[in-house]
Amino acid sequence: MKKDVVDLLKDINSPADLRKLPLDALPEVCKQIRQYIIQQLSCNPGHFASSLGVVELTVALHYVYDTPYDRIVWDVGHQAGGHKILTGRKDRFSTYRRLHGLMPFPSPEESEYDTFTSGHASTSISAALGMAVAANLHNEDRKVVAVIGDGSMSGGLAYEGLNNASTMPNNLLIILNDNNMSIDRSVGGMTDYLHQLHTSSWYNSLRYSMSQKLLKLGWLNEERKRKILRFNNSLKSLLTNQKNVFEGMDIRYFGPLDGHDVISLVHTLQSIKGMTGPKMLHIHTIKGKGFPAAEKNATIWHAPGKFNPETGERLESTNEDEPLRYQDVFGETLLELAEANPNIVGVTPAMPTGCSMNIMMKKYPERTFDVGIAEGHAVTFSAGMAKDGLIPFCNIYSAFAQRSFDNIIHDVAIGKLNVVLCFDRAGLVGEDGATHHGAFDMTSLRAVPNMIISSPMDEHELRNLMFTAQQPNMGPFVIRYPRGKGVLKDWRCPMQALPVGKGRLLQTGDDIAVLSIGPLGNEVEQAISIAKEKGIGVQHYDMRFLKPIDEDILRYVGEHYSNVITVEDGALKGGLASAVMEFMSENGYSTRVHGMGLPDEFIEHGKPAELYQIVGLDVNSIATKIEAFSGK
Repeated sequence: MKKDVVDLLKDINSPADLRKLPLDALPEVCKQIRQYIIQQLSCNPGHFASSLGVVELTVALHYVYDTPYDRIVWDVGHQAGGHKILTGRKDRFSTYRRLHGLMPFPSPEESEYDTFTSGHASTSISAALGMAVAANLHNEDRKVVAVIGDGSMSGGLAYEGLNNASTMPNNLLIILNDNNMSIDRSVGGMTDYLHQLHTSSWYNSLRYSMSQKLLKLGWLNEERKRKILRFNNSLKSLLTNQKNVFEGMDIRYFGPLDGHDVISLVHTLQSIKGMTGPKMLHIHTIKGKGFPAAEKNATIWHAPGKFNPETGERLESTNEDEPLRYQDVFGETLLELAEANPNIVGVTPAMPTGCSMNIMMKKYPERTFDVGIAEGHAVTFSAGMAKDGLIPFCNIYSAFAQRSFDNIIHDVAIGKLNVVLCFDRAGLVGEDGATHHGAFDMTSLRAVPNMIISSPMDEHELRNLMFTAQQPNMGPFVIRYPRGKGVLKDWRCPMQALPVGKGRLLQTGDDIAVLSIGPLGNEVEQAISIAKEKGIGVQHYDMRFLKPIDEDILRYVGEHYSNVITVEDGALKGGLASAVMEFMSENGYSTRVHGMGLPDEFIEHGKPAELYQIVGLDVNSIATKIEAFSGK
């Protein structure tokens, strides 16, 4: 990086510093920030392409608006790298996503410039609208901007927010960051002319004065005003050949605009900043802008890991002797099952690569469905197919499945439909932090009737559970599994149906019983090896199923052991420990239950091994617990 560029970036420690610069310096600022992101994330992996795509927008927003008094609400938040750099966190950017370092997404806990917790999609419009209404009620001249990507616009919550914004007094600005041609790009002189006209101070002052005169004369009321606005939006769409969903809403629409022209963005934002009423600014950007490899393949470069910043070569650590990732075992197994059972279909909300459903998609594109960022729809869509005889494997990241809770109850569970809900990224996912940990699926769904809830200890168990779930008349079937690599190199095994609600005995011992569910059972096995060296006998059961729970195992444990330890990769309250306690209490057993699971708090970001040690679910912590309650 050139010295003058370094010096320029070094002098920007807050948006106030940015606003001291002349307008013509901003393209250079954007260049600096983009290069800084490339250099930092090449060796400290994080969300990459999204941050590169909004550099100019980020600079323009902080240049025009008086942040943090004015509010910028980022949707999802994985594009906020430049935002963090400009808002006093540049010197700590090397700690991005590391334990105790900068958070992976915007968070008010970290900075006053982070106006709202981000992490899940489609929230920005609703949250920003609430802030805009609050500003009006407090008689504050605070500006509020929601930044939402075209991917997040597929979420139903975004449209709920849009609908509400169009029907109540507010001055909200919504910026639609369109980086995937979701709305056809319009070109030509008429587009530029209309954009300049509708954002010019002359036009808007004339428009305002005329509307005020018409209001005084009684010729204009709110209903007529809305009709004129809808007509105006439709006329612009007709003349620019730019069709969009906003035409019929009472929201002023501007764009589309080149999202990488920072000077034009500044002029536009300054022009519309003082306008009253809800507004939509549509910009086109390129995800991964400024890094050729990311521009060509934005999906891979969304979070590419370490890479060479000069050549664009990804520095992947691949070892053929290592086990596959659980997601890949899922994808390969789903294809096997689909080949044998023509009723199997795959459904995922915008994660075909992330959950490896792309493996089935390549062979059976007509039987695999990417429904976009719409988790609730994914579940209800699956329910509709199940109602007419198909067997949907609906794969959703555990943390995102929280959004489909009502759909699971109302559309799947009540009808006892054979929908296989595969919750990828269950448990602690690592560097993405609190918004992405899959902590609550077991506890939230255990109370729902007709549900089967399972978690495999290893890859063989995952395959067997998937085989079991597609058997006739199973009903709603949850299979939860973690992010990352499994434990078996020879993961491909003959599949068999498992008895629903039955666990398996792995170790025998007289001193204490341990009941585990899911992949943490492997850590329990290691902990038992430590305990054996100290002469402690441990009876270990892999429960497999949280619901229905194996009461035969619980009855045996209640009759033969004074202490039992439960181990689960989910929220402790309401999970396996709670289920075992309930059984012991209801059946008059005096066995003491010592639960090990995720505490009643949101867990920070960091490497999974670091986090499991912090929450006391590592091998040594489990071994210590076994020794403490073994009586030896």
